[in-house]
Amino acid sequence: MVLTFSKRIGRSLLVLFLVTLAVVGLLSLAPGSAADVVLGENASPEAVAKMNAEMGLDQPLWRQYLDWLGGALHGDLGRSPLTGQDVTQAILDRLPVTIQLAVMGLLLALVLAVVLAVVAAATEDSALDRGISALSSAFLAVPAFIAGPVLIYFLSVKLGLFPVSGWSRMSDGIGENLKHAFLPVVAIALVEVATFQRLLRTDLVSTLREDYVAAARAKGMPRAYVLFRHALRPSSLSMITLAGISLGRLIGGTVVVEVLFGLPGLGQLVSSSITLRDVVTVQGIVVFIALVYVVINMVVDTSYGLLDPRIRKAVSV
Repeated sequence: MVLTFSKRIGRSLLVLFLVTLAVVGLLSLAPGSAADVVLGENASPEAVAKMNAEMGLDQPLWRQYLDWLGGALHGDLGRSPLTGQDVTQAILDRLPVTIQLAVMGLLLALVLAVVLAVVAAATEDSALDRGISALSSAFLAVPAFIAGPVLIYFLSVKLGLFPVSGWSRMSDGIGENLKHAFLPVVAIALVEVATFQRLLRTDLVSTLREDYVAAARAKGMPRAYVLFRHALRPSSLSMITLAGISLGRLIGGTVVVEVLFGLPGLGQLVSSSITLRDVVTVQGIVVFIALVYVVINMVVDTSYGLLDPRIRKAVSV
């Protein structure tokens, strides 16, 4: 057990190192530097060189990376050379918005997906099953950057039910917070609903054909009891795995939604940092998101035994 855990930690650290290395390499391919962005296209080479020296960007790229990595290993993600703000504090300031959007979007997707999948599996090959499948296909064909403007147009511009953009924190009132979060959350959840529903429906149909399910039915147990008690839990393993991966992806992938709705989250921060060539801030955000992925995957692995007793027995043996 200890050896397995140590291997996971080692692989996770390697992933974090390779991810940050890739970010530095990719950003180095972009033309210009942070000084070029700040001073503009008409700035003289001398002025650009002076600002680069002031921000420490005149050092070789490998030297800058090693200096940053040394601090990161001690929990210091550095300071933005442009704003001087501590990167860790910048992440913490933006994190609540992104976390709320990702968690609410994921929960909404899971609830809708479970309901639709259970109904579809219980009525396999019926018109209702085919209708739900068609609805899922429609959701898959509507990514967030399309769903967002459509939702804004109909529910904000035409009906005036929700704000077009902006954000209201929970401290300003739960009602206003939820009103600002509703459209971004729905835009995030649509594709996730379709993915979860299709996966869970397939697993449920397969589980309902197992011998132990047939035995439970033969004992006269109610159909709903068999479906939820004996079939749903073991059928949820694949969906839980995907949900864990999706949560990590949503935390780092709400860039389009946050920019579209003007939300002060991590997505908007990393987008503006890339535009400004703020490598230190981008590296810090990437490390944080990669760390979230690692932790979530470990939690997902642990949850398997709670969902399916057969896995607990296999591990104990």
